[in-house]
Amino acid sequence: MPQNKKHIAILGSTGSIGTQALEVIAAHPEKFEAEVLTAQNNADLLIVQAKKFKPNAVVIANEEHYEKVKEALARTDVKVFAGENAISSVVQMDSIDLVLTALVGFSGLKPTFTAIEAGKNIALANKETLVVAGDLVTALARQKGVNIYPVDSEHSAIFQCIVGEFYNPIEKIILTASGGPFRGKKKAELEKITKTQALKHPNWTMGAKVTIDSATLMNKGLEVIEAKWLFGLKPEQIEVVVHPQSIIHSLVQFYDGSIKAQLGLPDMRLPIQFAMSYPERLNADFPRFDFSKHPALTFEKPDTETFRNLALAFEAMNRGGNAPCVLNAANEVAVAEFLNEKIDFLEITTVVEECLIKMNFVANPTLEDYIQTDKEVRAKAKEFIKKNNLKSLNKE
Repeated sequence: MPQNKKHIAILGSTGSIGTQALEVIAAHPEKFEAEVLTAQNNADLLIVQAKKFKPNAVVIANEEHYEKVKEALARTDVKVFAGENAISSVVQMDSIDLVLTALVGFSGLKPTFTAIEAGKNIALANKETLVVAGDLVTALARQKGVNIYPVDSEHSAIFQCIVGEFYNPIEKIILTASGGPFRGKKKAELEKITKTQALKHPNWTMGAKVTIDSATLMNKGLEVIEAKWLFGLKPEQIEVVVHPQSIIHSLVQFYDGSIKAQLGLPDMRLPIQFAMSYPERLNADFPRFDFSKHPALTFEKPDTETFRNLALAFEAMNRGGNAPCVLNAANEVAVAEFLNEKIDFLEITTVVEECLIKMNFVANPTLEDYIQTDKEVRAKAKEFIKKNNLKSLNKE
C-alpha cells in the first residue's frame, strides 16, 4: 500500500463536506496533508483552518475579505489569494495529488474542469459538475487519465459495490433516498411550509442548499444524473427507492440478478475518507451500525406527483443536451429565493418547470454553451419570479 502522504486541495473547506474532510485529515496526519483550502465568504473559519492545518495556500473567493485573510496569516508561510479565478489557478499546483471539490452548485464546474486538465485526480462532492456538463467532464477525465472518486454517500455506495466487479455488467443501480422531512405529505400539506421546517432533515446534517434540495427530492434528481455519468449508465438503468432509515446508501443489481448493497450509519466522513484514501480502507472511529438497534429497514416508491422535481430531473436526463444544465440553474435560483423567503416551497418546482419549458435547447453543447445556458436561465428564472409576483412568505 502507498506510504506517501496525499496532498489535498479542498475547494470549499468551510462548508459541511470541507470541515468533515479536515476532520479526516486530522485523524490521519500520516496519510493526508491539506495543501490548499478555499472558501467563498467565511473568512474567519478559513483563517482558523489555515492556522491549524498550515496549507501551502488559501483562496478567499470573495475579494472583499482578502485583506482580512492576508493580514491574519501574515506571520505564517501560507500564501493568500483571492477571487474566483484564483481557485482555478491553484488547483493546477504541482504539489497537489487530489482535489476535493466541495463547492456548492455551478461554481464547482470551472475549477474541477481545470483540475482535470492539469491531470489531478478528483474527489467529487459537487454533483452539479456532472449534472451540468457530465459529457465534457467524463470525456476529459478519460483523455487525461484522471480518476473521479465519488463523495456523495449514494455514489460512494455504488462505487464500493462495484469494486472488484469492473468486468461484470450492471443491470441497474438503485439510489436510496431518505424522503426528506416531508415524506408522506401531499401538496396541500406543503403549501405553508417554512424555511425552518424545510431545513430540518431527519437523518443528515448538510448545508442549507443541499438540505432544501433533499426536501424537494431535487437532490435525488441531481444524483440520478450524476450517476449516469459516473458509472456510464443509460437512464433506464437508474432507479430510486425511498429508504427512510438511511442505512442502505445504495445498491447495484448485476446481470445475474444478484444485488449488492453498502450499509452504514449516516455519516459523511466515511465516503469522504474512502474517496481520499482509495484503494486503501483506513481505520476510523466512526460509530458502527448495530442491527439490533435497527430491526426494520423499509422501502417505498418515491411520490413524484407531490415531489415533481425528481420527475423533472429524469425528464431532463432523458432529453440530454443542455436540459440538465437548465434544470440545475433554475433550481439554484429558486432555492436561493426560497431561503430568502421570497417564494413558497412548492414554487421552487414551478420555477424549474417553467425554465425547462421555455429553455433554448442545445443538443451538443460546448463548455461555453453550458456557461451561457447557466447565465441565461438564471436571468429567466429571476424574471419569471418577479413578473409573476410569486407569493412571498414575508409579504407585508
